[in-house]
Amino acid sequence: MSQQVISLDSISSVSDTAELRDIAASGGCSTEGRCGDSSGPDDMPPEVWEKVKDHPCYSEEAHHFFARMHVSVAPACNIQCNYCNRKYDCANESRPGVVSERLTPEQAARKVIAVSNEVPQLSVLGIAGPGDSLFDWRKTFETFKLVEEHLPDLKYCISTNGLALPDHLDELAKHNIDHVTITLNCLDPEIGAKIYPWVYFNGTRYTGVEGAKILLDRQMEGLEGLVARGILVKINSVMIPGVNDAHLKDVNKVVKAKGAFLHNIMPLISEAEHGTQYGLTGQRGPTPAELKDLQDELSGGANLMKHCRQCRADAVGLLGEDRGQEFTMDKLPEQITVDTSKREEYRTYVEAERADRQAAARKAKEGLAQAVADVAPTRFVAITTKGAARINAHFGKVTEFQVYEVDAKGVRFSGHRRLPDKYCVGGFDNKEVWPAIVDALQGVHVVMTAKVGGGPRKVLEDAGLDVREDYKLEYIETAIGAWYAEWAGIDAFAPSEGKAIA
Repeated sequence: MSQQVISLDSISSVSDTAELRDIAASGGCSTEGRCGDSSGPDDMPPEVWEKVKDHPCYSEEAHHFFARMHVSVAPACNIQCNYCNRKYDCANESRPGVVSERLTPEQAARKVIAVSNEVPQLSVLGIAGPGDSLFDWRKTFETFKLVEEHLPDLKYCISTNGLALPDHLDELAKHNIDHVTITLNCLDPEIGAKIYPWVYFNGTRYTGVEGAKILLDRQMEGLEGLVARGILVKINSVMIPGVNDAHLKDVNKVVKAKGAFLHNIMPLISEAEHGTQYGLTGQRGPTPAELKDLQDELSGGANLMKHCRQCRADAVGLLGEDRGQEFTMDKLPEQITVDTSKREEYRTYVEAERADRQAAARKAKEGLAQAVADVAPTRFVAITTKGAARINAHFGKVTEFQVYEVDAKGVRFSGHRRLPDKYCVGGFDNKEVWPAIVDALQGVHVVMTAKVGGGPRKVLEDAGLDVREDYKLEYIETAIGAWYAEWAGIDAFAPSEGKAIA
């Protein structure tokens, strides 16, 4: 496919487009079925689109362009989960509840300003623990208050187990918090008793079914109260095979009926080395195929989030990356002044880039619908990307593959497949990661990458995978659409007129 260079000279407020290109590609879509353009999709009110369009967790499109930051100011928790161990920490580990340092609200505000100056993609500040953000509500709200004074344009959100949520609904609305995530794993207290050993409520510790019922009732009350106040709610559910996996279909129906904006079904992380109760007792997590099968079954229910990375409670950067170790307190300058210039320039650049990408994606979808027969089978494509919705990463330099499915209906994000490490480490081949690569590419038909070495290419091709470098820098959807049409034997199909930035 030919590649033409798109000029950014017309973006007069961008002083250094080369720098901004690097920023846009330094990490990392709209909610499924809700891509839309800058004015918002047809099936979403403009005021809702305005809340989600730059939030990487609430918009699948936005996660290509915008970064989130979590500050770890809330260490106390009011429930115990069998999948949680907040004492374990590795700087390279991505797992909810894990942090390298706990902050006071004053330290957190200082850190947020420092990050905002250096990470122009930053659009969201969240508090996700490492305990519960609303059990430690004083620290949570004080942090938002301090940051709001300096960075009022940031979006603010919290994650909570929901036990204390009904007590703070008005305060959440007061702080202009548009997004709240509730971790809700079941509706049945009998199932809940298998997930939560105890719940601490109103000065008393409750166990078993009694404790689970208190938690579940409070979660429902909180969900209804948030929706009534116009706050968008994302429900996180941990998929635990043999415990709540079949039950999550009922959860999806109920949270949709109660007005939840998104439902994110996350795979249980249960490696024994993390020291969780589930890990120590051998409870397995779901396979990627089991997770996808469940998501497919729920396609008619609440909108599903498929791009979650199960972030640490002190994560910094685009989804799929974590720059938190660059901004530990010992590395921050004593005096920090707010500088919004980079962020303003970056947003100007992104508005032009995302409009261009959305137009290209729509054209690709229309082209597939016209050129490819409905009977053509679905194919799965693994992408290596650094962000900006482009194929722009070297195969050996990624720690995850983004997987898409494509057929006559179009190109759809399917999910991400993590790797424990990069294949290229310090200039050498890390062959120990190959089993994980092979496992991550199960069911995939083609790998699209910006560059791949001869050795890895041969291994992939010997495994029956098509390996393509000829779509380098193209938008993901247009590249996949063009490849699929080629695979299906449609020579005349040309969804992209060349949108790549050199």
